[in-house]
Amino acid sequence: MTSGNNSGSNGGSKKRPLVAILSGAGISTDSGIPDYRGPNGVWRRDPEAEKLVTYTYYMSDPEIRRRSWLMRRDGPALHARPNAAHDAVARLEQAGVPVRVITQNVDGLHQMAGMPERKVLELHGTARAVQCTRCKARSSMEAALERVAAGDPDPACETCGGILKSATVMFGEGLDPAVLGEAVAVTKACEVFIAVGTSLRVHPAASLAGLAADHGARLIIVNAEPTPYDDRADELVREPIGTALPALLEQIAAG
Repeated sequence: MTSGNNSGSNGGSKKRPLVAILSGAGISTDSGIPDYRGPNGVWRRDPEAEKLVTYTYYMSDPEIRRRSWLMRRDGPALHARPNAAHDAVARLEQAGVPVRVITQNVDGLHQMAGMPERKVLELHGTARAVQCTRCKARSSMEAALERVAAGDPDPACETCGGILKSATVMFGEGLDPAVLGEAVAVTKACEVFIAVGTSLRVHPAASLAGLAADHGARLIIVNAEPTPYDDRADELVREPIGTALPALLEQIAAG
């Protein structure tokens, strides 16, 4: 693959390209985390489940909150481990290629695989922390779930008594403008933009693919199903992510 760099061992004469990777639910399905919005996703199969992650329902209904805590306790996200695709992204960064991950996922698997925290932009927040809706104090999800296990079905903030929620962006909430702004800056600056495991239908994240192409990046889409940006892509990859992405990133690492 042509990536516009020289990876010669004597320091090289050209800077290595900045690679931006937009990851969606498809990169984590091999880790046992289901796709929530896809054709067979959780929200399609059980519309009532969507209420558990909708801000207005969550804030107004204690029963919804109690069910939400049980969903967090029993869900796969906190018990999942990185798979071959996450590992491949971390290896690319460790090989000295400038990499920034922009993820729609809240599972933290990129960081668990070895990506530095500062190089991962979590557009939808993280399921590994909780935040008070009143004072904004943050603490670990693990500690909150220990309180649930000890018999508190709807644990309140220990600082101010406010309602706790996961540190994710629920339906009805806006993205963190600082995180989104950084994602836009990375997208404009990158030379290679890889959209992997995302339908590119959920905005504003989806629009980053078009923005990258507009700014001259090589756009590569790795996804089993067609996306609205396929006609803008320089390369389309339909093979399984767990094998296709590592092969693709090895090419980029090799220059």
